[in-house]
Amino acid sequence: MPHRPPAPKPLERPLGTVPLLFAMRRNPLSTWTRAHYEEPILQGTSIIGEVCVVSEPTAIRHVLVDNAANYRKDDLQQRLLGPGLAGGLLLAEDDMWRRQRRLLAPLFTPRMVAGYKPAMAQSAQWLVARWQRQREGRVIDVAREFSRVTLDVLERTIFPEGLGRDPTEFIHAVTDYFETAGRVDPLDLLRLPEWLPRFGRRKAAPALAFFGEAVEAIINTHRAALAQGITQTDRPDLLSALLSAADPETGAGLSEDEIRANILTFIGAGHETTANALTWTLYLLGTHPHWRKRAEQEADELLTQSESPSPEEAPILRAVLEESMRLYPPAATLTRDAIGADRIGTFHIRAGTRMVVSPWLVQRHKKLWTDPDLFDPARFMPGAREKIDRFAYLPFGAGPRICIGMGFAIQEAVILLAHVLKHFQLAPLPDHIPEPVQRVTLRPQGGMPMILQRRSTPSP
Repeated sequence: MPHRPPAPKPLERPLGTVPLLFAMRRNPLSTWTRAHYEEPILQGTSIIGEVCVVSEPTAIRHVLVDNAANYRKDDLQQRLLGPGLAGGLLLAEDDMWRRQRRLLAPLFTPRMVAGYKPAMAQSAQWLVARWQRQREGRVIDVAREFSRVTLDVLERTIFPEGLGRDPTEFIHAVTDYFETAGRVDPLDLLRLPEWLPRFGRRKAAPALAFFGEAVEAIINTHRAALAQGITQTDRPDLLSALLSAADPETGAGLSEDEIRANILTFIGAGHETTANALTWTLYLLGTHPHWRKRAEQEADELLTQSESPSPEEAPILRAVLEESMRLYPPAATLTRDAIGADRIGTFHIRAGTRMVVSPWLVQRHKKLWTDPDLFDPARFMPGAREKIDRFAYLPFGAGPRICIGMGFAIQEAVILLAHVLKHFQLAPLPDHIPEPVQRVTLRPQGGMPMILQRRSTPSP
């Protein structure tokens, strides 16, 4: 019988108000019903008002692209993430978003991203050396290890003087932030006044204070280095771009708050999503020996030619990563609020309707995928990948607000995965079933403990 990767069992009927509030706080993935995985569009009223869950590709395109101006980031996202990320690209709207997107886009062109490959390979080699010092058969938390190495990538590629703190402190702070502020508070769901205290936000305060101090130190250190003329790089870096950015129309730069929010966005969400994608990929390969062997063979071949292969050179590695992100999308839910009335097919959308486009649902939808709950990277191999509807696969979103760092993340993940598979096989613990939980990003509850095993010889 094929191995069925872990996922919450769909409900037969919607939860009542009180159970829904508790379930949303514990794990929003557990609130979806069987109908959500089978119907293209579901519309109704819930505790948060009018809700329309959209899983049909043409309708998704309408919301995220064709009529995107009518749909803005909803207030729940602003409430959850605003204390740390308000003013940054992730939450910005309208002219502020367009201005920031224009200023940051040149850093993520294909040519610029390719220039980061050697640094990413150095981070991969650092991780391999770190694991080679461990004893055979040791249980390691793969989620934490990938969080550490993706932070190392940021230090080598984006922040010229480094992060200035022990990376473990950042990992703890990011985890604490997502586990507290990232939990949906019933008071926010009910849209109650901001002055009512949110328990999660109080618990997130130490993490936010740490981020504030750390980001301030990063900025001050970089400005001091620039003033002394000791920062020399052969490529633009994100921090320099943020500090020197100027709007071509007005000449105005980013405000201090915008700079801080974008730095925090790339430290937090930027490394977290890639780390989660790699974590789930190693778990899935550990439960599917056939695909693990194919991926190992490709990694062996690629790394004899280059220490930093590109995604285009690695169809199997990219396919297993993309299939992992199909089953476990880094961002499980995209939400928008309708500014004005609209119509999608036969559905009338009232102003204020909460529009939900869930990559978790869309990428497991029975009308869009064959055997959607099974791990099958063949879906993304050349010849098959081209047949997938663009709006049926949304791990990085779609439309104008598609993740600006998508190319960076895929390249980073391919290089890290290739180096790990060349040297190691990681086996899941026999009695551990990782539960996917939604905390802004999609994380394995309690981490991902796996057994570290060395590969004695390359795959034949």
